[in-house]
Amino acid sequence: MYAGRRRDAKFTLGDVVRHRLHPFRGVIFDVDPSFANTEEWWESIPAETRPDRDQPFYHLLAENADSQYVAYVSEQNLVHDESGEPVLHPQIDAMFDREADGSYRFRRTLVN
Repeated sequence: MYAGRRRDAKFTLGDVVRHRLHPFRGVIFDVDPSFANTEEWWESIPAETRPDRDQPFYHLLAENADSQYVAYVSEQNLVHDESGEPVLHPQIDAMFDREADGSYRFRRTLVN
């Protein structure tokens, strides 16, 4: 992927995803078309696993076995979560409605 090339996001708001390498999952609540975090955050990723900046990055209401938090993850490190289990992040209900099929939809009051 070369700099300046537009790339459509693979995932959408409300998708439940999991990390390819680390044991966490979450619901996408925002998408950046390319890396838009701090340089300090970028440098904290080990060089051998640091993703390309020129790809979508996703903001997740995330959870693992021990806690809930907000994560910022590159597209290359995400896959759809097929478990069907609800995400138990405390901010989920403020942002999303859960559909009968287990998917998440932004609450109408939050959509522009």
